Amino acid sequence: MSTRRQLSVNDYVDGVLNFDLTVFARAVTLIESNRREHIEMAQEVLNAILPHTGKAIRVGITGVPGVGKSTFIESLGNQLIDEGNRLAVLAVDPSSSVKGGSILGDKTRMESLSRRPEAFIRPSPTRGALGGVHRKTRESMLLCEAAGFDVVLVETVGVGQSETAVARMVDTFLVLMLAGAGDELQGIKKGILEVADVLAINKADGDNVDRADKARRNYKNAIHLFAAGNDWVPPVVTCSGLKSDGVDGVWQRVMSHREYLTDSGELAKKRESQRVDWLRSLLEQELVSRFKSEKAAEFAAAEEAVRNGELTPTAAVVQLLNS
Repeated sequence: MSTRRQLSVNDYVDGVLNFDLTVFARAVTLIESNRREHIEMAQEVLNAILPHTGKAIRVGITGVPGVGKSTFIESLGNQLIDEGNRLAVLAVDPSSSVKGGSILGDKTRMESLSRRPEAFIRPSPTRGALGGVHRKTRESMLLCEAAGFDVVLVETVGVGQSETAVARMVDTFLVLMLAGAGDELQGIKKGILEVADVLAINKADGDNVDRADKARRNYKNAIHLFAAGNDWVPPVVTCSGLKSDGVDGVWQRVMSHREYLTDSGELAKKRESQRVDWLRSLLEQELVSRFKSEKAAEFAAAEEAVRNGELTPTAAVVQLLNS
């Protein structure tokens, strides 16, 4: 039984830059690995390809379960490829909070798109990352850009977690909504509306067309409250991913937002802010990880004291930091 040849840093870099999909897929796997030797090699690869990144259109797509994200992305992806684009979809997959398993069903749900050689679909388990985003998603985006993908879509879990994690790593944040989903979702919608750049009421087909248009008008009125005083007012449109109706109109709004960002100079500022945010996020993660590793006994003792009511969490933190 043959084993795969071990790749060097140069092998990875050359494969990514020359759009070797096999090597590219292995590079993404390398990026996602938590093994120390893989992390070190991944950083060498990323540093080498960094000058070739930054040119793709980065779009985050979110929405509540059942809104039809995968169907919409498949319809949009096929249209983008038909127009001559290469498309990468980083589909963040729900992980079990108990056993850590993930569904990883996006390639099944995007069957026709996954068969196209110009598309790369990568389901990544969330593993508890903030906002339903795998903590290596940013690095995977850089690989996609260096490989020459024109558009990178990041599909989020969309189950009410803080979606600002996605909004802080993409150029445009697209929110898919449902008509008549009930008042129980208003809390989720309100939080998402504050960071949305474009809203689309999906499943506007059949008997749902009128309800979708009514929802569009309602959200348009609500958006004006959130966007008061802003230069960009998020547009609200209707579409049907299943029927591919209005999907091109959604993309036109995404491109209008990008044009606004570019002309106003906000795109460059946004990318700079994202890089600094990424730095701070990684630093916090690494500090916590090292602290737990190097102070494992003290940390366990502090947890036990808090659990037993012997220390307040604040006092425990002070004790740990002083140690």
